[in-house]
Amino acid sequence: MIAAPDRPDPDIATVSLRTFLRLPALQRSTVILKDVLGHSLAEISEIIGVTESAAKSALQRGRARLRRMAAEPDDIELPVLSEAMRARLVAYVEGFKVGDFDAVRAMLADDVKLDLVATPFQKRGKREVGEYYGAYEAASDKWAFAPGAVDGHAAMLVYERAVSLATPAYFVVLDFDGGRVSRIHDFLYARYAMECATVRLI
Repeated sequence: MIAAPDRPDPDIATVSLRTFLRLPALQRSTVILKDVLGHSLAEISEIIGVTESAAKSALQRGRARLRRMAAEPDDIELPVLSEAMRARLVAYVEGFKVGDFDAVRAMLADDVKLDLVATPFQKRGKREVGEYYGAYEAASDKWAFAPGAVDGHAAMLVYERAVSLATPAYFVVLDFDGGRVSRIHDFLYARYAMECATVRLI
């Protein structure tokens, strides 16, 4: 049974990050905001910038889809990053480490998509997404970076220098297509994902 839209579904909070990433952006945002962060439908519609009825519909569809996916076998082995994928990931992270964001922007696909998870912030296209790196450039002394894998996906692990250089504060999951970065899922504002993800350095 799926919980009513006006109350959180406690089972959803235990779903793996890998499963959440398979949801369309609007469904993923509504489910996270409602069932993980506990926002009301009115608050969700304001945060995302959609009508309350659209938020309610996306929440119901997202919950239903998550439950179908949760019924799939959970003993599927996590994918292993190929050597080519590792090389692309390391090059991307190296740009952050040395502050060469022009090199990072050069790795973006023309139709790259950016999702700042748990916020309505989404960008598409090399020009729009390229502007997103300005915040990292401005706070380069705050963060440290390392290449890793999150639930089998290529990811940049981000450490908050003032807190810990041993445990990542959050991560950025990356998709590559033909050697270019095609999608970015930045979990800066969704750090709770660290609790349900399998994270490792590579």
